[in-house]
Amino acid sequence: MMRGHHDMGGLPAGPVELSEHDYALWEKRVDALMVLLSQEGRQLLTVDELRRNIESIGGDAYETMSYYERWIFAITQTMIQRGVVSIDELNRKMAEVEARPASEQT
Repeated sequence: MMRGHHDMGGLPAGPVELSEHDYALWEKRVDALMVLLSQEGRQLLTVDELRRNIESIGGDAYETMSYYERWIFAITQTMIQRGVVSIDELNRKMAEVEARPASEQT
């Protein structure tokens, strides 16, 4: 069986940082989005979909992305796959946000 680039099982991964740290606002929002989308009764996202889409990230991108960058990629892919949002809608919204003054982008 071939090991995926995301599969660290049994391999040395380096030290684990045990200290608490503050999360950036965007990371907190990604976490909240995950909770809301996977809520019982809503079920717009399952853990299996999240995992499958994270594991689909190419090796080079996977290694350069942070934990929450992988999550938002996977959430976005799932919403596109389910037809909740289209790529065109997403592109228009991203352009709209990028056009805002920096003070309004948080």
